[in-house]
Amino acid sequence: MLLIRPANEAEYISDMFHVPQLTRKRLAVCLALVALLGLGGCTAMKVKLGMRVYLAKTAVSSMQASLPKGPAIAPGEKLALVVKFTQPDGKILVTEGKGGGKVLWNDIAVMPTVVTYDKKGNVSLPHDPRKSDGKVAHMTITVPSHPDLRTELDIPITYDYTFVANFSGSSGSSGMNGSDGMNGTGGSMGSMDPNNPAPGGDGTNGTDGSNGQDGGNGGDAPAVQVRVTLRSGPHPLLQVSVSSAGKQRLYLVDPQGGALWVKADGGPAGSGGRGGRGGRGGSGGIGTPSGNSGRDGLDGRNGFDGSAGKGGSITVTFDPEAKPFLNAIHLTNKGGPSPVFKEEPVASLW
Repeated sequence: MLLIRPANEAEYISDMFHVPQLTRKRLAVCLALVALLGLGGCTAMKVKLGMRVYLAKTAVSSMQASLPKGPAIAPGEKLALVVKFTQPDGKILVTEGKGGGKVLWNDIAVMPTVVTYDKKGNVSLPHDPRKSDGKVAHMTITVPSHPDLRTELDIPITYDYTFVANFSGSSGSSGMNGSDGMNGTGGSMGSMDPNNPAPGGDGTNGTDGSNGQDGGNGGDAPAVQVRVTLRSGPHPLLQVSVSSAGKQRLYLVDPQGGALWVKADGGPAGSGGRGGRGGRGGSGGIGTPSGNSGRDGLDGRNGFDGSAGKGGSITVTFDPEAKPFLNAIHLTNKGGPSPVFKEEPVASLW
């Protein structure tokens, strides 16, 4: 049989499967969207649907940039950049992502200083405070398709922030679930004819479910050394070094609002896997007499949870001048010994 394919793809599919007229229209829309995806990609489709705009094809008179969760940024912090554009008629266009607008980040050029920037509109400051200490972050924002547009943004560095130095043990792995047992098969059919009775066959037993696997143990946390000294001045700051297992992390903390959490907790235990369910016994076949149903399989045992890891020891060595500000340092080492504090001179850490 020779089928002549119509020029319209939706009509072709509709004729083949006898699709109603209303559904044909929906089918045509779906196929059109698929075609857009195939030809121009996701971004082009969003522009076609009005979800995004190309700045190169849009009249814009001015722009301004901001960090809604700012204006300052702390070492290790990531903030979303938002850029707003004003059109000649007064309408506002906003960048995609956290801004929730239509302007593509690919249409914008950002030149950062001290901070880093990615193509998703995120601004980050390195964790190491030595890379930003005493500096002011800066961003220059331009639009290649509109050479007359340019805006500058200064980003102050703040240490009024909750920092976390986490050296806790690893989590135990979860046990795998047991497999369910197989259902038994039903018995064969007998006969209930009074003149020619025949017994029904017995159903077979369901198989047992397998046991769940035991969870893994949590990892032990290593010993942690903390050194604290004070950078005096009109606005004193704490210099802190946290080291363990050959790794060192440095922090600059504003004791007036900022904080540092040092964690050396034992890793949480892994949970045991669920035991498999037993298979259902097969039903007996109908007859005279009817067959017996098979026995249900037994459920497997749930796996046991693993054990939590041990917390690591924490030793804090602090300079006498830093003692009044130690309430900005918080320690947690669940499953470990009590932290030890030592007061002795601590020189500047950098």
